[in-house]
Amino acid sequence: MSPLYPVRLEDDHVCLEPLPPEHAPSLEAAAADGELWKLWFTSAPAPGEMAAYIAKALAGQQAGLMLPFAVREKRTGEIAGTTRFYDFVDDPRRVAIGYTWYARRWQKSHLNTACKRLLFQHAFEVLGCVAVELHTDHRNLDSQRAIERLGAQREGVLRNHKRRPDGSLRHTVCYSVIDSEWPDVSRWLALRLARLAA
Repeated sequence: MSPLYPVRLEDDHVCLEPLPPEHAPSLEAAAADGELWKLWFTSAPAPGEMAAYIAKALAGQQAGLMLPFAVREKRTGEIAGTTRFYDFVDDPRRVAIGYTWYARRWQKSHLNTACKRLLFQHAFEVLGCVAVELHTDHRNLDSQRAIERLGAQREGVLRNHKRRPDGSLRHTVCYSVIDSEWPDVSRWLALRLARLAA
C-alpha cells in the first residue's frame, strides 16, 4: 500500500490541505490572479478546467502515485494555489515535488519556502525518503533560481522530456535533496523563512 495518503501539513505560515473537489472555485480565483494558464511554464488550468484538473490529481492519489494539496496562506485564510508529491517510488524510496503554482500576489513571498519546508519534512521524516526531486523547464530560469535557493542540487537535464501545454517539447532540469542533506537544508529554510515572513 502506498504511504501517500491524505494528510494536513501546517506551520505558522501555511496550511497544505488535502485537495478536495470543493476547492475548485477558490483555485480558479487563485489562477485568475495573473492569468496563470497563459504562462508557458505553468501547469495551472484554464478557466472551466479546474474540476478536471483536480479529478486527475485525485486519480493519481488513488493510484498511490501522487498526493495533491491546496495551499492556504494562514494570515489571510485564502487558498493561494496548489502543489503535490508525484512520481513516488518505493525502493529506494523517493518522491518528486511539483505541479506547484500560486496566485501572482503570493509569488516571491514566504509562501513557497514554507510549503517546500513542510513537504521536504514530510518526505524525509515521515515517508522515509532517501531523495526528493524537483523538476522545471530549462527555459524557466526564475524557477531554477528558486529551486537552487531552497538548497537543492542540480542533477542534470532530461532533453525532450515532456510536452508543454502548447504541445512543444521541453527539456527538464532535475534537482534533488538527499536525506543526508536534509538537516542542513532544514536549518537553511528555517532561517530563510524567518527573514521572508518578517
